[in-house]
Amino acid sequence: MGKRVCVLEDDQGIREIIEFLLSEENYEVAGFSNIADFMVNARNVIPDLFLLDVMLPDGSGMDVCDLLKSSARTENVPVLMMSAHAALSDVKNGCKAQDFISKPFDIYDLLKRVDRQLKD
Repeated sequence: MGKRVCVLEDDQGIREIIEFLLSEENYEVAGFSNIADFMVNARNVIPDLFLLDVMLPDGSGMDVCDLLKSSARTENVPVLMMSAHAALSDVKNGCKAQDFISKPFDIYDLLKRVDRQLKD
């Protein structure tokens, strides 16, 4: 398998599409629907990229981004934020993510942004 991507997205349909697209591009994907499951499982394996939704049922993806960026174990792992509701300026002011994509997103744009963050 290729590089690892950790996806935190509460919408099952969107999460499954992202998991499928990234798997087809030979990424190893771990998907989570809420912050609690993400925090328990993401500690075990550090991915090469975090892909986080902003609005989640049990909190904010921006808060998760802040936690990841403040941890020595994950501070250098790129974070790509996504949201249908938040503006780019809100995300940039709210956390230190490397990129932001608006939903609904173009699948080719998503793949291009993931590839850009994971270049060797």
